[in-house]
Amino acid sequence: MTILPPDPDLLALRVTLARLRGERNWTFDELARRSGLARRTLIDLEHGHTTGSVTTWHALAHALGVSIDELLGSLCADHTPPGTPQL
Repeated sequence: MTILPPDPDLLALRVTLARLRGERNWTFDELARRSGLARRTLIDLEHGHTTGSVTTWHALAHALGVSIDELLGSLCADHTPPGTPQL
């Protein structure tokens, strides 16, 4: 029997990206400049038209000055991440 992991919370990830960008008062153009990603890619990520690649999220974490854990941790917002002790 195969046990599948819960679905990632992609909405929470989009909200996290928008929040981090907003906290810095960065436009899509500014984040594009700092990350090396296309403005269109960033808009598509925030609006849920694409999920992006690991390389994309890695570039965003560096541009935003946060760990990849902080950026992608919201994917598990609606469930307990693997390796987390159960209370």
